[in-house]
Amino acid sequence: MSSPHSGELGAPARHLDDGPTSSQLGPLEFLESDDAEEFEYEGDYDTRMAELMSEGGDDAPKPDSASDEEDGFVYDGVDADVPTSYSDQLRAVLGPEHESEDDTDELDEVETSLIIQDSEKPMQPENESFSDATPSTSSVGLPGTPPRTETPSKRPLSSQLFRSYIHPSVSRLRSFTPQSSRVQSPGSGMMNSHSLLFNSQSLSRASSSSNLHSQSSERQEGSTNHDEREVFRWTQLRNITTHLYSHKASSVMGNLSLGSPTTLAANGLICIGTDEGKVCVYDFQQDLKCICGDEGSPLSHDHTYVVSGHATGYIQLYDLKNPRVPARTVAPTTLASVASGRQEGHLQGSRIVSVGFIAGRHTAIVSADEHGLAFSHSLGKVLFVEAPDILRILGTYAVEEAGKAPLNPLLQRRRARFTVLAMMPLPLGTSPHPTDAYNIIALLTPKKLVVVSLKPTPKTWFKCTREDVRGSRRRGAMSWYPSVVPGAAESSVKPSSKAEPGTIPVLAYSWGKTLYFIKVFESGNLVHEAFGKWSADSDILALQWLNSKQIVVMTATTLEVFDITLMKTIERVERDALSLVSPTLGLTVRGALSYADAAGDVAHSIRVYKGKIFMLGRETVEVGTLLTWADLILTYVENGQFLQAIDLAKSYYVGEAPGNKNGLPEDEAGRKEITGQRVRDLMVASARYAFSEERMTDSTHVTSDGRGVDRTSLFEGLVVSCAQASIALDNFDFFFEDLFQYYDDAGISRIFLLQLEPFILDNDIRFVPPRITQKLVALHDEGGRPDLVERVIWHIDPACLDINQAIHLCQRHQLYDALIYVYSSALRDYVAPIVELLGLIRKIQRMRIYGFETSIDEDDIESTMAHTYKVYGYLANALAGLSYPAGQSLDTDDASRAKSDIYGFVFSGRSIVWPPGEGGDLVLTSTDEDGVEPTYPYVRLLLEYDAESFLHSLDIAFEDGYLNNESQGVSRLLIVKILLELLSSGDLSQSDTTFINIFIARNVPKYPQFLQLAPSALHNVLIALTEDPDPSSREDRQLAAEYLLSAYTPHDSDSMAIVFRIAGFYRILRTWHRQEQQWVPWLTAILDDPDFRPAEVFSSVEDVISSAVSPNGDIPPEVDNSISDALPRLLQSDIQNTVQLLQKHLPHRHTQAVEELGKLGRNKQYDYLCYLFGPPRNDDSESWVPAWTPGSKVNIPSALVQQYISLHCEFHPDNIVAVLQYLPESLLDWDRAVESCETHEAFDAAVWALNRHGDPQKSLSKAEGYEQQVMIKILKDLSSPSEQERGSDLDHQIDMLQSIARTTVGICLAQSRSTDTTDVPLEDIWFQVLGSQISCVQRVSSFYTRSTSDGDATAKVERAWKTLSSLRLIVQDTFSSLVSVTSTRAVSFPRLFKRLVNSASRTELSSGAHYDEFRSILTGMLESYRSDGDILTISKHLVDRDLFETVSEATRERMRGWAAPQMACAFCRQSLFQTPQKLDQEFLHIVVSRTGTIYHRRCLPQD
Repeated sequence: MSSPHSGELGAPARHLDDGPTSSQLGPLEFLESDDAEEFEYEGDYDTRMAELMSEGGDDAPKPDSASDEEDGFVYDGVDADVPTSYSDQLRAVLGPEHESEDDTDELDEVETSLIIQDSEKPMQPENESFSDATPSTSSVGLPGTPPRTETPSKRPLSSQLFRSYIHPSVSRLRSFTPQSSRVQSPGSGMMNSHSLLFNSQSLSRASSSSNLHSQSSERQEGSTNHDEREVFRWTQLRNITTHLYSHKASSVMGNLSLGSPTTLAANGLICIGTDEGKVCVYDFQQDLKCICGDEGSPLSHDHTYVVSGHATGYIQLYDLKNPRVPARTVAPTTLASVASGRQEGHLQGSRIVSVGFIAGRHTAIVSADEHGLAFSHSLGKVLFVEAPDILRILGTYAVEEAGKAPLNPLLQRRRARFTVLAMMPLPLGTSPHPTDAYNIIALLTPKKLVVVSLKPTPKTWFKCTREDVRGSRRRGAMSWYPSVVPGAAESSVKPSSKAEPGTIPVLAYSWGKTLYFIKVFESGNLVHEAFGKWSADSDILALQWLNSKQIVVMTATTLEVFDITLMKTIERVERDALSLVSPTLGLTVRGALSYADAAGDVAHSIRVYKGKIFMLGRETVEVGTLLTWADLILTYVENGQFLQAIDLAKSYYVGEAPGNKNGLPEDEAGRKEITGQRVRDLMVASARYAFSEERMTDSTHVTSDGRGVDRTSLFEGLVVSCAQASIALDNFDFFFEDLFQYYDDAGISRIFLLQLEPFILDNDIRFVPPRITQKLVALHDEGGRPDLVERVIWHIDPACLDINQAIHLCQRHQLYDALIYVYSSALRDYVAPIVELLGLIRKIQRMRIYGFETSIDEDDIESTMAHTYKVYGYLANALAGLSYPAGQSLDTDDASRAKSDIYGFVFSGRSIVWPPGEGGDLVLTSTDEDGVEPTYPYVRLLLEYDAESFLHSLDIAFEDGYLNNESQGVSRLLIVKILLELLSSGDLSQSDTTFINIFIARNVPKYPQFLQLAPSALHNVLIALTEDPDPSSREDRQLAAEYLLSAYTPHDSDSMAIVFRIAGFYRILRTWHRQEQQWVPWLTAILDDPDFRPAEVFSSVEDVISSAVSPNGDIPPEVDNSISDALPRLLQSDIQNTVQLLQKHLPHRHTQAVEELGKLGRNKQYDYLCYLFGPPRNDDSESWVPAWTPGSKVNIPSALVQQYISLHCEFHPDNIVAVLQYLPESLLDWDRAVESCETHEAFDAAVWALNRHGDPQKSLSKAEGYEQQVMIKILKDLSSPSEQERGSDLDHQIDMLQSIARTTVGICLAQSRSTDTTDVPLEDIWFQVLGSQISCVQRVSSFYTRSTSDGDATAKVERAWKTLSSLRLIVQDTFSSLVSVTSTRAVSFPRLFKRLVNSASRTELSSGAHYDEFRSILTGMLESYRSDGDILTISKHLVDRDLFETVSEATRERMRGWAAPQMACAFCRQSLFQTPQKLDQEFLHIVVSRTGTIYHRRCLPQD
């Protein structure tokens, strides 16, 4: 609980080098002269400000870094013997830029003196960042062999060993794959588009990179996976904490009680106010200087003043030279004095919420209280007597509003519009500014910001009204940043004696969650300019300027640093604001404030001074510093985490580091100059540390149990971090020269090489010195991993390779991808790879002819064949101007040379010598050693080996513009002529011939200006496409023919149509016939095509009919006849679609279709008629709509309808009634329908049909006869001696009786409920129905009685009893239906029952106990009614109980609710049930308070 003396502290701004944060809330300010009433700029202004801003003299000790800069970084841990200070050596590396913004003695005092100098232990380096600390048996661990990637398993030899590796889904000559164009971009990776086609077993560069992606990602994540980044470094002020928070124990022992801390001020000194009305003043050494208000306190050595405001309304000004008594006191006044006009000021009992000094005067202060009154006080003296001048600048007294004497102010309810959320005068900055002369004061209320001035005359200059209502309406904060010399704070330079232009003062203020920024300057008058706004996640509780560009924002859960130049948060840490002291928390006991409002009132517990953040907590006092980039790096280095330090410095260099960039230049060049040098220094220092002699043998390599520690991770991480840093710097001198030499000298170059390899494979490092490349290649060669050798060679710049070594290894291990890369990229020899691979092809061809009588082992056959197909991929890339295997674009000159050399070699008419000149060998292709070389030997060999792959490569090459210029000596036409010449020779196989024809046919229309062939040649190609008997290539040949026909039209189309029909080119025929409007041939081409799916067939037939139909809607007879002839095929394909087609276009063909289906079976006819007539089905098994609907205008032969009814009775007699109901009566022949039902024993349908025809009595008579027929069969089944004779008809017969009973009862019910006056004897028809059913029961009962008395088999008796029970149930159901209608018309149940009894007694089957059956029937009915009654009773009780509980709960909830006096929002006055259009969703929700006030959710006040 706060005492009556608790209040606020204030002090004149003095030490403002880093901004005005020391006096935002005005708790503490200092001046040197106690007799200066006004602060003047003239005279000693510069001297005074220099003294105020000084942080130490120029002779402050600085580290001597000359020798350190020469030697680089030197590690200073427990395992290194370095006599100098570690921090001094680090600062020698990082330089002076890592220091904070004000590097003077006073700042050092703030930075270091706040920490209690305990006996510190020596710093231990955190070796975990260098090693996984895994014990091993060796004292110095070397890295083990990395896990090897598995080699692709070889496929077993099979009969398909010598088949083409081409995959039909990627070839450009195939018909069913989209044509993929060559990718032009350098990084497109052409190999990816051809890798499946040529089926290379080795990884391409792109594929190897992707395979190692996860590995490299893990490497990068591991190298940059720092611990959670430290943003602020907090230090507890232990002396101050001990002095303040141990006062309770002191009071118990009889010592002075200071009270509980309430407010904080930090401005050169640390002042803390307590609820006992005392102010404790400490210096930055945490020594207590004085206690203001304590007569026993010693004198302070500082000559400053402090002002405090109290809960009773008093304001006291203390001279710290004499803190025992106040130098000035402002007493509260009364309402009577105010009303009489004798005095202004705070009323008695008004709690002071804010005080502050105006400008540089210590006797001019401004204050505000809890009732919204704000005053300026000029505390002067006249003849040694206090003569204060008090001016009200905001607020009104309650007596002025009411016009009468109010009640006690302490008992009045505080109104939000008179609340001062924050108040602060504009402090003086490091640079004079015209606004200083105005004595500006900013006041913040819940609804507006008011800026006033006291000079030259008091005046309100402007107001800013609150528009955004988000957040609490009673939460606000503000902070001024005065005019300063630009760059002065950052460069730590004292204010110059010369007048320099300063910055414009900035005011930051907040309402709720929203933070605003305005500039205030003079332009004739005082004007302002808003320049920014930002919203936090929750209410802003406090604001403090950290420097000219950054402001500290405190919310309930976070502490954030906001950059006004970027207008975003750059730092954010979790910080509980409830842990800070709130001076108003004690007011919650009396109910004056809510706990939520009081707990968040922490603005007086946080201060910033010279970049240091002071916080007054409930249990401790802390000071924190926002860590700069150099501080973070220094932290890693001090902890021995050198690799993390390198990574962090690198991230600052590339601009990817998170958080603030304080201390770094804003321009990229300046930032990179500073951080780049630090990265280099850290790499050098880390390498020296890692490979120092002491480091290699010190105690960090031995565990406590005497075992060794594997330090492999340290050396691996050093390579990774330095590699990443060198990539960022684009400077590899240290990495390849110095760092590699360290590893090589230590005998662990393997670690360096293995960690370097991922960077090479990811193309991050392309240029590697040849000596290192040699070692890396040799490392994998010695390890038996030729696949890794190939990957390395692919990704290294050719200039870095040892050519002889690379070629030797590639030839020895058959690394043909790498060999092609070396030849083409390093030697610029583009023909040599083809020569090498043609040699392999020749060997395979010889093996195909002579079997295994070659030098190739059987185990190597498959891999050798895989290598041969690389020639096609190489040709595709090289002729397209791309490198192999990377697929990157070649330089123009290299691409032109490659194409010229390859075209000249491949399409040479005879064998040539390669390499040209002396020492070259003749490149032969013949399979015989002494065989004759044919013309165009190399084209022939490539075609014979795999024509599709070769032509695929040529198709890609044809897209290149190189072939447009015929002066190059090669053109598309020349190549096509060569292919035609090879075709005419007759030496090629049928498949090769087909692919050549496909290639020509598809390219002629693509390049008409370049490929101008004779019509006869094109005709020959077209004919050749039709003559191949292979059905697997028919679609490919047909597509090629379509291409060719787009550029060439044959003269004799009729003969060609015959040729196409024989070849099966039906798609071409359909196109031709459609264009010529030849309907029958078009229809024939559709029906004859075996590749057409049924759905496509019917849609195409519909297209034919729709196109052939005449304007008057008639279908040509030839089309009708063609479809008639095709009906068997259409029906066999899909019956339902055939029905739809005929019903839509040819309904007169239904009869023919049914007749055709008769050959396949009556079930097919039934399916057809079901699809035609329906009714529609929509169930789980089938869903369809019939082709014919009852409202259709198409005439259907009645014979089909009758046939459908007959077939339905045959296959589904149980559902015939639904069919009869669905079909219109006009189509039905009722007599024949009844006859069909009787024939197929669909008795219920027959009875229903007779009744539907208008003769209910006849239908019931028929039903009686049907029941007797069924009973005869039932009795026969019951009398059958064996299961085989009885079969399974008994259950079926019982079901028939039940269906007849349901139909007859339905007829009786309909007649009983009918309002028709037709004379139908109701009692007679009921008697007829019940009499027939009872007769059936009596006959079965008589049989059961005889069976029981004769001692028949148990099974026979059980069957009889089961049947009897079923029949009795039928009678009971009939009686129940009768009872439901006995109240209608002339049906008397007693009379009817008597007739039934008398009738039963006269039958031949009746016996002396003929009443037994009636007794059983009635007993069963009564039991059924009794059960139904019990169920209804139970249900009623359950419903009553649930209803009672529901109503009771609703009543309780209604009693707990709050009644709203009106159905309108109390804030916006809009109706709650008329939601305005285009508003937020929050308007759709309402909130009712316990007082009955009702709001929209978005209009709800947050306080």
